[in-house]
Amino acid sequence: MNGRLAEEARLALLAVQFLTRLPVPVDPGFTPERMTRAIRYFPLVGLGLGLALAAVYGLSALVFPPVVAALLAVAAGVRLTGALHEDGLADLADGLGGGLTRERALEIMRDSRIGSYGAVTLGLVLALKVAALAGLGGAVAVAALVAAHTLSRLATVVMTGRLAYARAEGKAGFASTGPGRDGMRIALATGALALAGLWLAAGSGAAVGAVIAAGIVYLWFEAMLRRRLGGQTGDALGALQQLCETAILLAVLAWL
Repeated sequence: MNGRLAEEARLALLAVQFLTRLPVPVDPGFTPERMTRAIRYFPLVGLGLGLALAAVYGLSALVFPPVVAALLAVAAGVRLTGALHEDGLADLADGLGGGLTRERALEIMRDSRIGSYGAVTLGLVLALKVAALAGLGGAVAVAALVAAHTLSRLATVVMTGRLAYARAEGKAGFASTGPGRDGMRIALATGALALAGLWLAAGSGAAVGAVIAAGIVYLWFEAMLRRRLGGQTGDALGALQQLCETAILLAVLAWL
């Protein structure tokens, strides 16, 4: 039992190491197989990030206007993750915007340079997140941050189990089979915890609206990826996280 718990802790650390720039105190031991199992803790990492950004927002709001507090919280998220998901969003926008064929889109997405489609998409999404947070304010903004960062990463876990990897090889190739039944239970339980917090802070309507908004974005995004790329990539998972996070914040704001 202790060995099982120790392994699960190492998998959680592996998820932290992959998704953030936070220093991990011990080497969790990366292998593609273990990284596949670590996917189950992506929502837990999102929950931790949401709590950290909520603290930044709450403390900043004591001194600055809401829009400045929102900017600082979003900036802190970019710093903590190394812009991992934002980079994926920009790359996917460039690939799908500039590539008429599947092969050309995947080729463009490998290019580290950002193009006009990526720059515009990234700028709009960041602006929407800041505006939504500034409009929410208070305890609701705190709960919405936690829910948005947790549920958006839960969406990426779901996608790894539903879409095959679109490339023959790549950095996110480990995310081609999903977390398995037990792993999905852990991911769903983490998402439910964050959703319960939003329910308590903003009411059932906000929580239900957040789930509906994320679900609509997910279904549209999955259908688009099937049609354009024939599967998912690391960039696509990052883009999904960003779009679901934004949709959740906007849904809570719309309800209130």
